[in-house]
Amino acid sequence: MPAPTSPPTLRQAPRRRILPNERHVSAVSWIVGILVSAAAHAGDMCPAPPKHAPASASDPTDHLIHIESDAAEASLGPGGQAVLNGGVTVRQDQRSVSADSVIVDRDSGHIGVKGSVDFEDPRLRVRSGSGSYDQVGTADFTDADFQLLDRSGRGTAREIALQPGGRIALDQVRYTTCPVGDNDWMLQASSINLDTVRQQGVARHVHLEFKGVPILYAPYFSFPLGDERKSGFLFPIIGTSSTNGIEIGIPYYVNLAPNYDLTLTPEALSKRGVELGGDFRFLTSSSHGDVNATYLPDDAQTHFDRSYFHMNDVTDIIPGLRAQADLTAVSDSQYFEDFAVGSEATSVTFLDRHADLLYYDNSWQIRAQLQNFQTIDISVPAEDRPYSRVPRVDAQGLWPLADTGLEFSLASEAVNFLREVGPTGLRFDVSPELRWSLRSAGWFFIPAVGFHFTQYDLQNPGLGEPATPTRDVPYGRLDTGLVFERDSGADGQRTETLEPRMVYSYVPYRDQDKLPIFDTALPDLNLTELFRTNRYVGDDRIGDADQLSLGVTSRLFDTATGQQFLAATIGQIRYFSVPRVTVPGEPPEVYNASDIVGDVSLTAYKHVTVNLYYQWNPYIDQSEKSEVSVQYRPDDTRMVNIGYRYQHDVQEQWDGSFAWPIAGHWNAVGRLVYSIMDKQTIQQVAGFEYRSCCWAVQFVERRYVTNTGTLNTSIALQFELLGLSSVQKPGSSFLQRSISGYSAFDQAP
Repeated sequence: MPAPTSPPTLRQAPRRRILPNERHVSAVSWIVGILVSAAAHAGDMCPAPPKHAPASASDPTDHLIHIESDAAEASLGPGGQAVLNGGVTVRQDQRSVSADSVIVDRDSGHIGVKGSVDFEDPRLRVRSGSGSYDQVGTADFTDADFQLLDRSGRGTAREIALQPGGRIALDQVRYTTCPVGDNDWMLQASSINLDTVRQQGVARHVHLEFKGVPILYAPYFSFPLGDERKSGFLFPIIGTSSTNGIEIGIPYYVNLAPNYDLTLTPEALSKRGVELGGDFRFLTSSSHGDVNATYLPDDAQTHFDRSYFHMNDVTDIIPGLRAQADLTAVSDSQYFEDFAVGSEATSVTFLDRHADLLYYDNSWQIRAQLQNFQTIDISVPAEDRPYSRVPRVDAQGLWPLADTGLEFSLASEAVNFLREVGPTGLRFDVSPELRWSLRSAGWFFIPAVGFHFTQYDLQNPGLGEPATPTRDVPYGRLDTGLVFERDSGADGQRTETLEPRMVYSYVPYRDQDKLPIFDTALPDLNLTELFRTNRYVGDDRIGDADQLSLGVTSRLFDTATGQQFLAATIGQIRYFSVPRVTVPGEPPEVYNASDIVGDVSLTAYKHVTVNLYYQWNPYIDQSEKSEVSVQYRPDDTRMVNIGYRYQHDVQEQWDGSFAWPIAGHWNAVGRLVYSIMDKQTIQQVAGFEYRSCCWAVQFVERRYVTNTGTLNTSIALQFELLGLSSVQKPGSSFLQRSISGYSAFDQAP
């Protein structure tokens, strides 16, 4: 039975490295991650891998045999054999062997050793009661203890044979990565043969025990050494959830070529049936991507076929011309409810599918795109679903005008909008702009003037509405600011800044109520939107403006390294005339200024990181939106996160999470998301981890509310014998997404 490494990394193009699929955990090391991938996972309480001294102070490649002795007694045996007794050491190149008694045959170059034999080469160290060695590199040892140098593996073998050409044979082997005196897990094999040149290994009659209990037997295993890939079974996927029942899958890895591979995963779901999954990955000098799909025929609960498909590809055709695609499809609107894990994954409303062709040079960036959406939340009315854009062509150019500081830019877009309900058709927009960019160390001054022209060609425009409406809007903008700096700190080691900024925008009013809404919306106010001339995203509306955006930022950073400790910004828009343009459903502006927005970011001050966003309406003294996150992280294994999210009449949530050592090798992890408005727990995660020097276990229980209000529960168990492989379905990737700052236990120092 062949077994590959942890699903292997494709190798060919040096420009990018493909990472393993997080569902699949390798089983190569079912056995012997054996003498090659032994755990580099030992924690602070675990002994460091053994160190070895240079074989000799003499030339390590002269191939001569050097013999050293401490008060040795020498005699001449029969046939010209030299017998040395006492502390004798024989060195050749990077190999050495020491023993109480050494017999050297000068004619054959054979060396026999007896009594306290200690052999060492760059790969391993062997201690034995007797053995032999010759000058061509062959060595045999009986009843030997061995240790892998620069690794944590150790064990015993009835016989170890080192053969020319980098081959090693071991008989009646016991192997573990646990420290001396700790044999929590032990691998036993009748024989293991390693070919270090071909990077191949074979083991026969393999038994794996944990705490003295047998957990695995295999009559035969072939496996790669190091990073080489090999077709074979990966470790089983085992899990359970309230929607699918018990899940058992056995992935099979197919090493098709050095730069592409395939993983097939048949999986039995006790409540649904048998699902087949596949993951195809490819990597060339000009492209990379993957195709992932699952198919479940005749779901036992829904009584129809279920499927998922995702393809991602990026291809550089020639310099300056790139094609990319990101396509996703599911069989039905309930797919993510039934098969995704976590409240975020089950809250998918639309699936974005697009294919792009991108051209770029020093002046132009042109994108041709095909884009549509699959509606997952079918409760969304048809008139509120997004339009397909087939095709969309977007072109942007920038040309500096000599050395005058003047720049001419052009932004243009042509889109064909399709949908089953409402108006459809073409929209063409072109926006030339001329700006003057003046910058210095302590100030900048950037005036600009431009013009928007938009033309529509509509089908089904609506009763009495024009089929080819147009819009033309000039605009002007002045963006200017100052940067003040001063030394800070007892020794002037920090720099403090004060950065006021002002943006004046003027856009005359145009009645745009007869124009359709294809892809335009009003985004939430934030520090980016604060300084934009057009308050809308999308070209169906150009907001009128006679306004002044004011903001001030202060920063504190290390003068030598540039590391930022603190940044704080506050700002507001003042309207000289109240904006009149709106999108459907937007209440008209009635105040002479926008809400006040502020943002504070404190970075790692005494292990504490704080991020604060606040939006306040000063006219009615009301908080519109606020977000607070605080993290305490004294090291990579200890972290506590507290968050609060509020949006008026939309949501109010507390979010807390932690990962913390609790006793000895035990760690606890958890997360709780609670909705104050709904008076309900949205998501809770609770689990523990145990980690010793040679094995680790992680158990995580998750309960979460789906988009439809259903409460789902799932359990993940990950068990790892360090130096071999993970067992069962991993939970680390989920915890890394759920707990900010969390590092998987198999990556902890």
